[in-house]
Amino acid sequence: MSDDGKKWYVVRAIGGKENKVKSYIENEISRLGLSDYVEEILVPTEKVIQIRKGKKYNMEKVYFPGYIMIKANLSGEVPHAIKSVTGVIGFLGETKGGDPVPLRNAEVNRMLGKVDELAIQNENVAIPFVIGETVKVVDGPFNGFEGTIEKINEEKRKLEVMVKIFGRKTPLELSYMQVNKIS
Repeated sequence: MSDDGKKWYVVRAIGGKENKVKSYIENEISRLGLSDYVEEILVPTEKVIQIRKGKKYNMEKVYFPGYIMIKANLSGEVPHAIKSVTGVIGFLGETKGGDPVPLRNAEVNRMLGKVDELAIQNENVAIPFVIGETVKVVDGPFNGFEGTIEKINEEKRKLEVMVKIFGRKTPLELSYMQVNKIS
């Protein structure tokens, strides 16, 4: 990749603890004075939107659970220092007693490109519904009812659905997650 001998490697870590292990590795590398050998430590993440109890939460989800990418020159004590960190299982692709295997340039570009895409990607989600479409309510007090979409509020991600209750048409405001399309 570059003439300083630094290549990208993948470190296997305990799943769910990637960010903690990343900070442990950073601390250990700086404590041992090996910062010149390690250029970058990366936990690939993507932004996801979760809806819990009707509220929208922006979350960061680890894209490759259990893996951390490290750009480093693995000479001397560097691999041993990284392997000795709590939560590190080892390097991906290494054979017993052998050296860690660096990622190929194509793999790195694809993975980093993917990471960049995910960071840049806007939270715009296509509206899966159209006015006049028939939907079935799958969540909330009107679960099981069917209705027709009258209005779509993109900002709040809500639909106004006209549902027949006791023989009368009644408008309901429902989130996208509370209804399913009827095919």
